Amino acid sequence: METYDLVIIGGGINGAGIARDAAGRGLSVLLCEKDDLASHTSSASTKLIHGGLRYLEYYEFGLVRKALQEREVLLKAAPHIIWPLRFVMPHARDQRPEWMIRAGLFLYDHLAKREVLPGSETVSFARHPSGAPLKDAFKRGFVYSDGWVQDARLVVLNAMDAAEHGAKIHVRTACVAARRDGEHWLATLEREDGSRFEVRARALVNAAGPWVQSLIEDKLAMPSSKSIRLVKGSHIVVKKIFDHPFAYIFQNPDKRIIFAIPYEKDFTLIGTTDVEYHGDPAQVAIDGDEINYLCEMSNRYFHSQITPADVLSTYSGVRPLLDDASDNASSVTRDYALEMDLKGAPLLSVFGGKITTFRKLAEEAVDKIAPLLGCGQATWTAGAPLPGGDMPGADFGRFLQGLRQRHPWLPEALAERWARAYGTRVGKLIGKADSLAGLGKEVLPGLYEAELAYLADAEWATRSEDILWRRSKLKLHLPANAAEVVDAWLAARAQPPREALSA
Repeated sequence: METYDLVIIGGGINGAGIARDAAGRGLSVLLCEKDDLASHTSSASTKLIHGGLRYLEYYEFGLVRKALQEREVLLKAAPHIIWPLRFVMPHARDQRPEWMIRAGLFLYDHLAKREVLPGSETVSFARHPSGAPLKDAFKRGFVYSDGWVQDARLVVLNAMDAAEHGAKIHVRTACVAARRDGEHWLATLEREDGSRFEVRARALVNAAGPWVQSLIEDKLAMPSSKSIRLVKGSHIVVKKIFDHPFAYIFQNPDKRIIFAIPYEKDFTLIGTTDVEYHGDPAQVAIDGDEINYLCEMSNRYFHSQITPADVLSTYSGVRPLLDDASDNASSVTRDYALEMDLKGAPLLSVFGGKITTFRKLAEEAVDKIAPLLGCGQATWTAGAPLPGGDMPGADFGRFLQGLRQRHPWLPEALAERWARAYGTRVGKLIGKADSLAGLGKEVLPGLYEAELAYLADAEWATRSEDILWRRSKLKLHLPANAAEVVDAWLAARAQPPREALSA
C-alpha cells in the first residue's frame, strides 16, 4: 500500500490548485477525481477572472480586494488561457444612480494595485463601438476591466503542474470510503471499472465541491461544523449578437446581473442565473424558466431579440457556496472557509470559493497543513507561470507571432487556437511535424491525431466530452457526430495492436 503526505479528494479548481501548491513544496500528493478534471462546477462558470463588482453592494470589500489582487497574478501566470476583457455597463435611469456606480467603479479600480488592466471610464454610446447593438434608450454607460479564462483548462494546467512536481493524478477514480488509522488516513479508491485499491495518507483534503458536506457526513461518518448552499448557475449560447471585443454586464430590475460575452468568435454567451438547487449536483441542467429569463434580460438591452429557439447550447453548474443564511441566492457570499479537523490525522475541508481566488485558497490550505507534516517550505505559486504560460513579458501576441514564423505551414486559425489552448507547450503537441501531414489524420475538421494523442497522454482526456467540451470548445464548431467520431478514435487507440492479440 502506497503512503502519501496528502490525499486530495476532488479534481475541480480547488483540489487541483492545492495539489499543485503542495507538490511544489515537496509533499507527496495523490489527487483522485470521480469523473474528469473540472467535470462539474469548475467547467460551468461564467469564465471570468474578476474581483466581483457586484459584491461591493454586499460590503464584501475584503473578498473583492483579494480577488482583484489575484486577477493580476493570474493574468501573468497564464496569458494563453487568461486575458483582459473590457466590460460595458449600460446605465438605465430606473436603476442605481450614476454617482453610485462611479463610486463603486472607483473602489474597484483602487482596492488593489493594477499593473495589467486599464481603469474604468464613462462612455457615450453614440461614439463608442459598444453602443450600436444596444437599444436607443441607453445613451451612456460605464466601461471597466476584468479577465476572461478558459476555466476547465485552468484546472487541467494546475493538475499538470502538480504532476510535474511529483503528484499522482487519478481521474475517473472515486473515494468510496476513508477512515483514520492511528496517525494516518486509510482511503479506499474505486476505478471506473469497479476495481479498488487502498492508499495511506498523513493528511486528507476534502475538496469535493458540491459534495464536500456529504463526503464528511456519509463517506467519513463525521459531523461537519459548516454547511454549504447549492446555487445553480445556468448559461445559454446563441449566435453572436454583436461584433466587437467588448462584453456587457446588465443590471436587471430584480437586482440580479447577467453578462453577455463574446464567445468562441462566432457566439455570444449569456448568463448566469442564481437559483437554489436541492437535487443531485451531477444531474444539474438548465430549465425552461431560466432560458426564458436569460432571453428576456438580453432582449431588454439589445436591438437583436432572441427566443428559446435561438439557443444553440446551454450549460449549468452548481456552486457550493458557504451558507451564510442570506435571504436570496444572489447575495450568498462567494468567499471560502477552510475547516480543519485535528481529532487524529488531519482533515482539511474546503467550503465555498470562486475560481478567481483558487490560488490564494490553495496557498492558505497548504499553509495550514504543511507544518503539521513537518514541511517548512515557503509559498511559491504567486510568481510561477502555469504550464504553457512561460511567455516573455506574458506577451501572448508576440508568442503567437513567433509560433506562426516557426511553423508557417500551420493554418492561421489552428495556430491561434493551439496557442490559446497550449501556450508554450504547443511544441510538445507539434513534435517533429513540419507539415499538416506530420500531424496525422485529420479526424474532424481542424482536429488532428497529434492533438488527440496529446490530450489523452498529457491531459488525462479519456472520452469525447473531455476533449470537445472541457479541453476545448470544439463541440460548438464541429458536426453533430463529432463525439461519436472522437470516441471511436479513442477506443481504437486503446486497443492493443493485432500482432499483440495474436501473439
